[in-house]
Amino acid sequence: MDRNSVIGFSLLGLLLVGYIFFNTKQQHAAELEKARQDSIAEANKPKVNTDTTASYANAGTPDSTRLAGEYGAFAGAATGTAQKAVLENKVLKITFSSQGGQPETVELKAFKTFAGTPLLLANSSFNRISMKVPANNNTLLNTADLYFAGGNVQQLADGSQSLVYRLATANPGQYLEFVYTLKQDSYAVDFDIHAVGLENVIPAGQKSLALQWDNENDKQEQDMQNERLNNQVHYKTTDGKHDYFTLQRTNHKELDSKIQWLSVKQQFFNTTFIAKKDRSFDKAEINTKVPESGNIVGQTFTTLEIPYDRAHDFTFPIEIYYGPNHYKTLKSYDIGLENIIPLGTGIFAFVKYVNKWVIIPVFNFLSGFIHNYGVIIILLTLFIRLLIAPFTYQSYVSSAKMKVLKPEIDELRKKHGDDQQAFGMDQMKLFKSAGVNPLGGCLPAVMQLPILVAMYSFFPSSIELRQESFLWAKDLSTYDSILNLPFNIPFYGNHISLFTLLMTATSLMLAFNNRGMADQSNPVMKYMPYIFPIMLLGIFNKLASALTFYYFLSNVISILLQWVIQKFIINHDKIHAQIQENKKKPASKSKWQERLEDMQKRQQDMQGRKGK
Repeated sequence: MDRNSVIGFSLLGLLLVGYIFFNTKQQHAAELEKARQDSIAEANKPKVNTDTTASYANAGTPDSTRLAGEYGAFAGAATGTAQKAVLENKVLKITFSSQGGQPETVELKAFKTFAGTPLLLANSSFNRISMKVPANNNTLLNTADLYFAGGNVQQLADGSQSLVYRLATANPGQYLEFVYTLKQDSYAVDFDIHAVGLENVIPAGQKSLALQWDNENDKQEQDMQNERLNNQVHYKTTDGKHDYFTLQRTNHKELDSKIQWLSVKQQFFNTTFIAKKDRSFDKAEINTKVPESGNIVGQTFTTLEIPYDRAHDFTFPIEIYYGPNHYKTLKSYDIGLENIIPLGTGIFAFVKYVNKWVIIPVFNFLSGFIHNYGVIIILLTLFIRLLIAPFTYQSYVSSAKMKVLKPEIDELRKKHGDDQQAFGMDQMKLFKSAGVNPLGGCLPAVMQLPILVAMYSFFPSSIELRQESFLWAKDLSTYDSILNLPFNIPFYGNHISLFTLLMTATSLMLAFNNRGMADQSNPVMKYMPYIFPIMLLGIFNKLASALTFYYFLSNVISILLQWVIQKFIINHDKIHAQIQENKKKPASKSKWQERLEDMQKRQQDMQGRKGK
């Protein structure tokens, strides 16, 4: 490996390390002020009036006067007994409660947690979907605290299931209705908010209704730290803008633009509220909290403003997606929901197109007839190496040419000593006369960077790899641990990943095989190929085993290719003869080289005049 090749791979390594640190650096933003936290918790917790409850117990019958004073037109819904109802298809099971007329638990039937328990996207009283309705004394009630009538599941002709909850006022013909419809084999449930006659209850001038959505994400995967890093809120505005923030880094966000959908994303699953039929949410306010301990990954408190036209019969259609972050499934909704999957972000956002147009189609094609994902990764790696084979071959040819020229370069370095400018000019002349491109070893390495970064994004985000085993790795979507340590090693972790060790070992082997090609006079260039694998050891130790297996396998292929190409394909004598023949040809300078040499000559003249 010549000096320029080392520079190329060093740049590649620097960019890759910078990208990794950019994506894995965790910034713990300051928590919400205690007053904000307390007010949010108070506003969203189930309402319990101990005085009223005691009064009922003592009197034996409800105090209708007191209820009317506190709950206004909705006094009749203040008490009751929660009844359960279930909407279920092959992939989803949603248990509803008449208290609040809302989902109580949401189970994804095809998935389990890392611990092997049912995977629930909603599983506590914290998870609430509630409208804010007016009571007496200018106060607001959360419908999650009221008891709805109805709750009978109906089977529809197309195989869908429907469930209707009604919250009536004291006046006939006035009610709020929640209509849920679950289609066959769908991860989405239609949620229609239907208000009839409430224009007489909603204060005059009010042009929006507040929908409160509280969401709590439980631990589902092996690595809590990685789950929290992937616990995000994504949203898309009606003008097509998609953006997101991470719960660990942002505890409050106000969105004033009209919103098409808003999603709370976990590592491999998400819950998304989608405004249907060309409708949109007027704005949103999101507060977040990340508990310091326990098995709760994160909590969100979201208020969505629904435009209200004060019609006597008002309906706002919403679709709620409860399901996996599966690229093809999300893309089928045709609203950009697949963009919540991190296939390339930051300065390397362009690699998402490599994933979308190359990696994912090939991966899906292979998984269509191969069910062992370890084998799929092997075939995918071979495909990628075949794709970049021209760049790899060019890199080896360039290295061979630089190896032939190395004695002459060493002579020039000895001749000019510390005069780097003179050495550089003569080196350029040598390259030109020999017909050698000094960037031949650098550019192929840089060209491989999009593939490397695309793989870094793709494997940890691929839900297909979740809980898929291969060799000793029990789950290709997380790290493979052959030994869990009773302590934590700084910059490394509390476990040992064998694929990461193999990846590091083969990277060092590649560096060792190329040790004679680097500039031995420059300590940085000499030891750089050995430094990067050690730096990456601690970073990759906690990443998906599918990723480290891919890099290990890619290194093994590189070692084999290097041996085959240099042993049987590249003829060093022929290259030497070609270089000598090139030297005999009249040198033709490009305009760029002429300008470069002219600039270097002027600099030398200036230094000479200063020396006098």
